[in-house]
Amino acid sequence: MSDTHGRSGDDDERGESPLSRTLGTLFRAVGIGRDEATNWRDALKEVITEEDDIADNINPEERRLLLRLIRFSSRTVEDAMVPRPDIVAVEEGASLDDVLALVRTHGHTRMPVFRESLDDIVGMVHLRDVIGFWGGDTPFSLKEIARKILFVPSSMPAIQLLSQMRASRTHMAIVVDEYGGTDGIVTIGDLVEEIVGQIEDEHDVAEAPEIVALPDGGFEADARAGVEALEERLGLDLLDEEEAEDIETLGGLVADLAGRVPRRGERIRHPLGIVFEVLDADPRRIKRLRVRREGEANPPKA
Repeated sequence: MSDTHGRSGDDDERGESPLSRTLGTLFRAVGIGRDEATNWRDALKEVITEEDDIADNINPEERRLLLRLIRFSSRTVEDAMVPRPDIVAVEEGASLDDVLALVRTHGHTRMPVFRESLDDIVGMVHLRDVIGFWGGDTPFSLKEIARKILFVPSSMPAIQLLSQMRASRTHMAIVVDEYGGTDGIVTIGDLVEEIVGQIEDEHDVAEAPEIVALPDGGFEADARAGVEALEERLGLDLLDEEEAEDIETLGGLVADLAGRVPRRGERIRHPLGIVFEVLDADPRRIKRLRVRREGEANPPKA
């Protein structure tokens, strides 16, 4: 146990450090209204960044996690969702072999179930419910085993959806537009990754984001690759300390530089003379980039 130097008498009486009390407030906040969430977010950020006696006792990784938690409280469902073009779903009339083939191909254990199109989603299927039919005589029917699913607007606060998912014990939500069409999906895992960062599993390892050197001295990169990985290749710091707390991937960096999600073929210039060309993108995210130097690395300011 650590000592209690720097704690007030009240802290000693309750047996809690300032960080413990802060975290208690934070986790109690999951599920409260938006106005209250704003209050605790602002208060917590001020405590973490300005109170020396607390900041000195938080290691960099803890501080990073806490600040991600703060930012999470201001995120919406749209920030965390998998966009419609990337949804892997199964048709309600699919056979057992069809479902297992999708699982093997994409590695998902949960998938939306739809009738005629993605705008007519009727539930969710879990691999656990499917496996029981394998090798048996019981007729397989997705319609009979589909689990309930939530339908939420893209503007819904992510923290509110996380609370709702926990309360309803539902692990997937369909993000719908104002006309009821499907914009995307969000799983409870997507929301957790908004807080702790990308969680890699055996499927992610096989498809790890990469940066490939090109013969001309440039690079081609998966937009999910980390900014730090490119910084090491270039020998440059593309982000300052504050920016590094908010931006992790090359796609995030380029979108931040452009102030939007740039279109395929666009070239976005970094102030340090690095040019990012968008090789592949959809309206919601950048997928692949080409990176090259333009002129000197540190051009003089105009």
